[in-house]
Amino acid sequence: MNIIEKYFDNLGLQQKEQFSKLEPLYTIWNDRINVISRKDISNLYLHHVLHSLAVARVISFVPGTAVLDAGTGGGFPGIPLAILFPGARFILVDSIGKKLTVVNDIIRKLDLRNCEIINARVEDLTLKVDFLVSRAVSAMTEVAGWGRKLVIPGGRNSLANGMLILKGGDLRNELKNFENKATVYDLEDYFQEEYFKTKKLIYIPV
Repeated sequence: MNIIEKYFDNLGLQQKEQFSKLEPLYTIWNDRINVISRKDISNLYLHHVLHSLAVARVISFVPGTAVLDAGTGGGFPGIPLAILFPGARFILVDSIGKKLTVVNDIIRKLDLRNCEIINARVEDLTLKVDFLVSRAVSAMTEVAGWGRKLVIPGGRNSLANGMLILKGGDLRNELKNFENKATVYDLEDYFQEEYFKTKKLIYIPV
């Protein structure tokens, strides 16, 4: 929890309480359903929560913004972002129902009222949103295809509506498809920890 407050020092009391509940909730659930690697659960706040919140280093979602978390898995990046931006609306989508059982329970116990859960494949959705966020779910060409279908052009945030994709490793080949379109943010510029040395946030406007 300290790692979150290190970088986000203006959290309200309710937000601090919600973030502090994540570790016990995920630890209990992870013994039943493996939504996070069991060897990685001790790094929950660094590898999953703070990584999810990297989105907030480049944009602060204004109230009313609709954000789709495509392939949310165990609720990342959607749940941490929903805690941080209570005025925005988050739609957490995954095709694996048992993972959403965990997500639904955590959302309920955190009393997160700005979250909606959909059990479906992202490519089957017909809804419209302002932003699509994704955390290493699929190739960027696939994620961009979802975004072009689901994201409304325009917007009222500091960035135009589009896709925010959290990725790691060498992305040169993937980025060839988005020359002059994608903005790459190196997360080591925002976080000091070694974990973020190879992590990036890719922004692609629609």
